[in-house]
Amino acid sequence: MTVSDTVAAELDGPVHLAVDLGASSGRVIAGGLRDGKIHLTEIWRFENQPVRMQQDLLWNHLGLWQNITHGLRLAADRIANIPGANIESVGVDTWGVDFGLLDDRNQLVGPVRCYRDPRNQGQLQAALKKVSREEIFAETGLQFMEINTLYQLLAAAQAGDVGYRNATSLVMMADLFHWMLSGERTIEATNASTSQLLSPVNGTWSTKLLDAFNLPAAWFPPPTPAGTKIGVVQKSVAEVTGLHDVPVVVPATHDTASAVLSVPASEFAPARPDWCYISSGTWSLMGVELPEPKITPLCAELNFTNEGGVHGSTRLLKNIGGLWVFQQIRAALQRRGTAPSWAEMVEQAALAPAFSLLVNPDDGALLAPTDMIDEIGALAERTGQPVPTDNGVLFRAALEGLALRYRHTLGSLERLTESSISTIHIVGGGSLNELLCQMTADACNRTVVAGPVEATAIGNVVMQMIGTGHLHLIEEARELIRKSFPTKTYTPQNTHVWDEPAARFATL
Repeated sequence: MTVSDTVAAELDGPVHLAVDLGASSGRVIAGGLRDGKIHLTEIWRFENQPVRMQQDLLWNHLGLWQNITHGLRLAADRIANIPGANIESVGVDTWGVDFGLLDDRNQLVGPVRCYRDPRNQGQLQAALKKVSREEIFAETGLQFMEINTLYQLLAAAQAGDVGYRNATSLVMMADLFHWMLSGERTIEATNASTSQLLSPVNGTWSTKLLDAFNLPAAWFPPPTPAGTKIGVVQKSVAEVTGLHDVPVVVPATHDTASAVLSVPASEFAPARPDWCYISSGTWSLMGVELPEPKITPLCAELNFTNEGGVHGSTRLLKNIGGLWVFQQIRAALQRRGTAPSWAEMVEQAALAPAFSLLVNPDDGALLAPTDMIDEIGALAERTGQPVPTDNGVLFRAALEGLALRYRHTLGSLERLTESSISTIHIVGGGSLNELLCQMTADACNRTVVAGPVEATAIGNVVMQMIGTGHLHLIEEARELIRKSFPTKTYTPQNTHVWDEPAARFATL
């Protein structure tokens, strides 16, 4: 069956195009309803890798745009041939914190930098010399990470960037592509909340921090709520893509906010949650959905973050290194000419001895190493552990480290919310890793519900459906998601064997 046949078989009526950009790949996905269920069809997939140029780490935003427009062209051509189908909207989601700068001539000025750019190192500590950690947290409620937009802007100012000097506005990563699509400059609210410049209490920019760090207030317009129609595909783009007069509807542009929207729970933002989520991919974002932020001393002490969710909700979460270590071990093996498949890596991990190497996925040395295997070897020596010589041990250590990190984070979440969490929802690509899902159930001694896999794209499409009036309530959307996509449940087994490694892991 061709892609055209697949689209025709799965979609009719209103179709929404979700551009879903992750830190390693991007897709253009067509989504809509058929027979009372949401159906998604992948139209175009492409790689996304940062580019190292001298000492800088940059995103290839022009290559991304070329792939986006190509995918939209394919979608327009194929859906045009389906009787009764019509493209009703398009929207983009991406990762958080990164941004582009625009000038008064409506041009992008300067490169678009990756959050792993080494020049950000040291900016967090420099910022704390001007404004205390307590004051920054009181203003933003955000986890302190050197990748946050605030510290990237400080790095740009210190470097004397031409783009920084000439800019008249800032657009977060997804908003950059919405600007390319529509010509409209906006900053969508969920992604704005990752900047460490936004108040989670009232959803406005912190004038205190903007003033303290000499950031122009004009760069930061009022955040745009998810589900807002900001315009239509502009003429120059319509000529390339075939999307004439198609509305641009911003989804929850931070990919985690879209992914959390797709969690198949029955409640929306309960005050005392009995479930949490893990949006599992290159990063793992583990948290709960709440009606309001937690700006408390305990939250600051535990370094949790209050990010914006849809319809005014708060995503109280911890950013965790995710499958990055696992992925980069494979990248290092590829450079050595011996790269197994993902399935082979999981199989070898399952056969390797348990807990022979403990690796904290959030160790700073693992953020952007030149070679992950070499860096793990150095970490093992530094922490008094045997240097691994077997690939299976490496693979297993990456997954066990995640499960142990989830266990620790779960305990913190229960302390913060004063609730008992019985179910962990794992959504995103990591939900396909059965070994990691079972490890998570065992390490945390909680039921794990894995799926849906395409969580971010689902959330993107659903928010466009809400923005165009085809859905109205989040609860309604989640009921539809439960009907539309399968999940798999993992129950805890042999939980006691994780106690001793968890105690050792805590010392790391």
